Amino acid sequence: MENHPQIRLVVGLGNPGSEYAATRHNIGFMVVDQLAAQFGSTWEKSVPQAREDALSAKCGAVLLIKAMSFMNRSGYPLFAVAQFYKIEPQQILIVLDDLALPLGHLRLRARGGSGGHNGLESIIVQFGTEEIPRLRVGIGQAPREGYVDYVLSRFFDEEKPLVRSTIGRAVDALKCAIDNGLVSAMNTFNKTGTEEA
Repeated sequence: MENHPQIRLVVGLGNPGSEYAATRHNIGFMVVDQLAAQFGSTWEKSVPQAREDALSAKCGAVLLIKAMSFMNRSGYPLFAVAQFYKIEPQQILIVLDDLALPLGHLRLRARGGSGGHNGLESIIVQFGTEEIPRLRVGIGQAPREGYVDYVLSRFFDEEKPLVRSTIGRAVDALKCAIDNGLVSAMNTFNKTGTEEA
């Protein structure tokens, strides 16, 4: 597999506001929150030149971002941040929820379509490329009807231990991608779900 540019920006996807906190759709926020906490970093308001609000935190040389626009507008503040810091799409790693993956499973990819995820779709449209790395975090398959209600629901009590361990592994995957490169992280974490992938 080809070499990949160094990751400089990690973005957690979610919706702002207390009513969305800890919902399945916000697991991207949960992952970057834990990564920031491990580095002792605090989230700060106002990213330079972002047209819409975003929160940022520093983890060594890497910038963490949580867009405070709603999910389907995630691309706008992210694009402004990337332009300001002169960060290429291939140097960004997006963390998002995935309905197609069982709860507890992770999947890192260097590129690809949105898979119907509104946040990732907004980012792809704004950057004009699918060459944007992403870490998909499984949240379990929604019922045939009512998937919107499902992704905006909170995890069941019996799921929470697995959710906590999954967030921990997702943080480990991000740190591996930052320290050792995306290819190394893909080789390591795409092979492991809860016990297997």
